[in-house]
Amino acid sequence: MLPMNPNLNLLQPYPFQRLRDLFKGTTPNANFTPINLSIGEPKHATPQLIKDALVDNLAGLASYPSTIGSTALREAISNWISRRYGVPTLNPETAILPVTGSREALFAFAQVIIDKSRIKPIGIKPVVISPNPFYQIYEGATFLAGAEPYFLNTLPENNYVMDFASVPVDVLNRTQLVYVCSPGNPSGKVMTLAQWKSIFELSDQYGFVIAADECYSEIYFDEATPPLGALQAAHELGRDYKNLIIFSSLSKRSNVPGMRSGFVAGDEKIIEKFALYRTYHGCAMNPAVQAASMAAWNDEAHVVENRRLYAEKFKAVTPMLKEVLQVDMPDAAFYLWAKSELPDTEFALKLYQDFNITVLPGSYLAREAHGINPGQNFVRLALVANLDECVEAAKRIQTSM
Repeated sequence: MLPMNPNLNLLQPYPFQRLRDLFKGTTPNANFTPINLSIGEPKHATPQLIKDALVDNLAGLASYPSTIGSTALREAISNWISRRYGVPTLNPETAILPVTGSREALFAFAQVIIDKSRIKPIGIKPVVISPNPFYQIYEGATFLAGAEPYFLNTLPENNYVMDFASVPVDVLNRTQLVYVCSPGNPSGKVMTLAQWKSIFELSDQYGFVIAADECYSEIYFDEATPPLGALQAAHELGRDYKNLIIFSSLSKRSNVPGMRSGFVAGDEKIIEKFALYRTYHGCAMNPAVQAASMAAWNDEAHVVENRRLYAEKFKAVTPMLKEVLQVDMPDAAFYLWAKSELPDTEFALKLYQDFNITVLPGSYLAREAHGINPGQNFVRLALVANLDECVEAAKRIQTSM
């Protein structure tokens, strides 16, 4: 047997692999053109200003990039954070770190934060808390860091809130990291100031670090009320950013998922150690991508247009689906989290086989915890296709019921 990290055996198949396995041997109805609503991959056009900046800076490929990114990029990110959230400008030298997409950063972060030596007796594992359903990277990062996941079921009956009051004290005493996703995936719920206050107070009491995943923060439906961010909440509560790091990305905001560009920001002591880790991890951002990222963070017009396109789709599709499914408009993000009377895997297979529509079973996004799988009987629909395709998909789903 190969001498490999045994924690690799704890990893479960990724949701999209499970979906492929579900569909194996099934032929979709060829009378319908395929429509894929399963993966949260933006399909809107990449803005020309970003492509131009990328092409204009290809000379940067001749140089090794710095792990911490250029000063100009960090300044652009700092200025964007201040504009977007109404907080004092963060120090671009010490409080901000560009990353090659929020996904890799969310995974790497647990490897930096988890300290197994702090847990006594030996053999007892640190805990990482995350919502359930959740982005599967949280779980994988937890296992590979040698920690134990603790899932907080987010359910419609409690408005998809992470109920920390239900967590036993002995679990909180072992908790070193909490992943929070707001706007949420898949529910689209945005945390309130009161909810942030509660989790901040628990962090103060138990000493855990908060990883605030905000990659959907720029997809919302009312220009006057953008989603509350974690740094913004801390500032409004008169706090500093101790034990708080936010993760943001250009993928959804600017329709550049292939560019792999985002940032982390917050607690300067944590940023310092994370930068040290990343120096060895070897994930510095391509200089041309850095230039294109600056162009993206410095421009809001394309983001407003992006939101308009999503709002148009949600306005058209949500009322249609409400006629046959339990579904409501999200606060933000580009998912509809819809409940069906059929088991979620059966419903997803039916839509694929009979109507050539691909959706993601909700149970694949969750784990059984506290006696239930909170994704069961739900499907996640990513409204990333164009308006006509999304409306056509809604019509087919109406027919399916």
